Amino acid sequence: MSVGLVGRKCGMTRIFRDNGDSVPVTVIEALPNRVTTVKTAERDGYRAVQVTVGPAPKAARTTKAEAGHFAKSNVDPGQGLYEFRLAEGEGADLAPGTELKVDLFQVGQLVDVSGTTKGKGYAGVIKRHNFSHQYMTHGNSLSHRAPGAIGQRQTPGRVFPGKRMAGHLGNEKVTKINLEVIKVDAERNLLLVKGAVPGSENGRVVVRPGVKAAPAGKAAKAAPAAKAAKADPAAKAAKADR
Repeated sequence: MSVGLVGRKCGMTRIFRDNGDSVPVTVIEALPNRVTTVKTAERDGYRAVQVTVGPAPKAARTTKAEAGHFAKSNVDPGQGLYEFRLAEGEGADLAPGTELKVDLFQVGQLVDVSGTTKGKGYAGVIKRHNFSHQYMTHGNSLSHRAPGAIGQRQTPGRVFPGKRMAGHLGNEKVTKINLEVIKVDAERNLLLVKGAVPGSENGRVVVRPGVKAAPAGKAAKAAPAAKAAKADPAAKAAKADR
């Protein structure tokens, strides 16, 4: 199923696999995800499930339109509305009020995690684009962290769009793809995924099944071959010669 859920980034830690490997993981707590609407192709033009998360906010923060939408679905008001597209034949078991939990995912599954990165404010080209600084001495008195030339002469007489310059850094939506699910803790509604995900602690993240993940059959066939090639000394030597 292509349905995901909205969670809270709790932080990072490390756990051990059965073979003794230490794996860095991000702990994601699944917030209460309640289905508000199931959209259909006949009525809405596309198939999707809409969910709201968390406890009801203050009444003053809920608009009349939102209050009417929740009342129509007979669902307690929540914070925000999120949609997950459905494939043909999916969503038959979903109805307004259904709660989504971490058992949607399985250990070993690849997921995409979206979040809002930490805002860094106004940043220069060294911090924002990883530029190198200029000479610290040798006659350079003022332009140690300056970007240098940003254009040409009278022709073309302008700075081209997309030129990497100083500006606002962070506070944007970023998606990390194909992160492996290491553990699913259904009792505490926790999801442990391998690696880092965007955002700060307590930030809200959206977890979806991997869009670019290889089908289970292909992944299972490719894994032993990749491990064998990695362990083969001859393959390593041939790669080094290239």
